[in-house]
Amino acid sequence: MSDVAYDRILEGLFDRRVPVGGFISQNELSAIIDVPVAPLRDALRMLEAEGILTIHPRSGIQFVRPGMELTRSTYQFRLIIERAAIRVFAETGDENVMASLEVRHSRLARAIERCGIEAGMLTEMDALETELHGCIVSSLQNPLIETTYRRMHNYLRLLRLDRKLTSPIILRTLGEHLDILEACGKRDADKAEAALVAHFLAATQRNLGLI
Repeated sequence: MSDVAYDRILEGLFDRRVPVGGFISQNELSAIIDVPVAPLRDALRMLEAEGILTIHPRSGIQFVRPGMELTRSTYQFRLIIERAAIRVFAETGDENVMASLEVRHSRLARAIERCGIEAGMLTEMDALETELHGCIVSSLQNPLIETTYRRMHNYLRLLRLDRKLTSPIILRTLGEHLDILEACGKRDADKAEAALVAHFLAATQRNLGLI
């Protein structure tokens, strides 16, 4: 049940039933996610250890609020991991996977340029984001890194809760991904690393609202 509570707390947070940055009691949270208080406590301790929330004995539970420090820390962590992984992916990654991702990125970009953002496009964008970076990290073949990276993905989803996606923003992101995939397709690890660094710098600025 504690595993169920863990997943449901995150689901409630990401679909906004649980207040980001606000205080909530254990009983209120238990009612929202429909999990008894006992297993809820175990899940809360796990999430506190991961930095998703803080348990205040007399005030309740406070979930982390996305901000500049969380954005900086999240992208710094991603860059440390993926900067090493992208070189491996560029040199040894599956060409069919690269080609498939490149085709899907290009197809989505053309559709947005032609029609703007339509139903299903944001879901496809999220899928491409997850698959590309997941493939890059998986190329290291390190289960410890993959487990840690999946937990970090919770922070990334938090940062994206309040983001406003427009056609220009999505097209810039897709273009950055295509630069990475083009370099990987040519087996050019140096260019792939440079494209990844540029992508993360731009993504950090987008999440901070600087561009």
